[in-house]
Amino acid sequence: MSTVLKTSALEQRPIELAVVSSHNPEPDAASENTIVVPVVDDVPDGGYGWVVVSACSLITSFFVGLTYSWGVMQAGLSKQKLAPDSTLAFIGSTTISFVAFGAVVNTHVIRFMGTRNAALLGCFLLGFGQILSGWSARSVGGLFVTNGIIMGFGCSICFLACGTLPAQWFKRRRGMANGLIFAGGGVGGCVWSVLMQSLLDKVGIEWTFRILGFITLVVTMPAAMLLKERTRRTTASIDWSLFKDPKFLLLFFGSGIATFPLLVPPFFIPLYASSLGLSSSLGSLLLALFNLSSAFGRVGFGALCDVLGPLSSLAIALVVSALSLLAIWPVSTALAPFIVFIVINGLGNGGFFSTMPSVVGHVYGPRISIAFAMVVSSWAVGYIMGAPVAGYILERYGGSEAGRAAFRPAMYYAGSMSLGSASFVLGVRHLTSKQFFAFA
Repeated sequence: MSTVLKTSALEQRPIELAVVSSHNPEPDAASENTIVVPVVDDVPDGGYGWVVVSACSLITSFFVGLTYSWGVMQAGLSKQKLAPDSTLAFIGSTTISFVAFGAVVNTHVIRFMGTRNAALLGCFLLGFGQILSGWSARSVGGLFVTNGIIMGFGCSICFLACGTLPAQWFKRRRGMANGLIFAGGGVGGCVWSVLMQSLLDKVGIEWTFRILGFITLVVTMPAAMLLKERTRRTTASIDWSLFKDPKFLLLFFGSGIATFPLLVPPFFIPLYASSLGLSSSLGSLLLALFNLSSAFGRVGFGALCDVLGPLSSLAIALVVSALSLLAIWPVSTALAPFIVFIVINGLGNGGFFSTMPSVVGHVYGPRISIAFAMVVSSWAVGYIMGAPVAGYILERYGGSEAGRAAFRPAMYYAGSMSLGSASFVLGVRHLTSKQFFAFA
């Protein structure tokens, strides 16, 4: 009688050899009854996994798309003189910063409740926070609580649920699956930025928040019901031993630095469009183009992970983003070069999000839940301070009313941070494999 052993779906280990005894209760190496059988990996790489990918992509279109469309709302609030640009950018960055601040805590929430129930909670907070923002649109403190904290916790839960669940369903196609999921954020940002500007023009800021909140609840909660785990997640906590690994240190600090410039373009595109003499509606369309380019970047770089490897793909995405910020945006004195910048930066920007889950899964395998939560926690400072620092620099040089030249120092700051993060990722790539274009 022979026995075949399988790994758990969550561990996703490669084929190994297991020693099994068919008769002798205490087998030894010399026993003729001892047989060697393969331990097989049963990750389906498809099937119901594609339903999971579709549902996660739809949810991502809201929690990423809405946060990346904050620039439209920021421009509207700026016109009403609610607060300086740096403060308004701080409100928007607070929302997405909770993806990092709540990473370790919310992995325990997901473990306790299960992915489906946790995603339902996240989607509810996402929509409810926007509805409450409709009653606090004239209060900076109120927006920090409703749009920043409440909506932020919803974003954090949704990000962790949708960002790590594909690892249970995909291995060979994991990069493509993650790319399709996070592409939903780009498509959503394209839709919401246009719809947001249309609602602002027709019903004002208060009802724009409320309508978007109701739409979020109606669409995302049924999608969350489709999420399904193949195995229950292990409890993620802080594994201090990872800080002894040079690869983890480089990835931890490199990805943290990378988040500083990520929100600068989407938050400031409408303001920069205004400095070029363009209308608010055209500014929202340019932000929609950025988000659409981000969607293509998420899919493209996600697929590239399966070809060149995730670390190489992440490094390329960061370099593309850096070059667009340092070489193209500063010379965008007209609509045409500004569009070129928007498209190229959107591609690189989107590539960061779709490659990061694959990078962590590639380097740390079965420990992805723990390692990913710890890596994401390093994004907190960059998320919450990246765009506000750019806003502060802008104000120091005269503010958005001072024209295009006032934006350039903020551009150079963002581009330098992106280029610096790429050097950290290349360091991880060097420690992992000497060959750059190789899937190690």
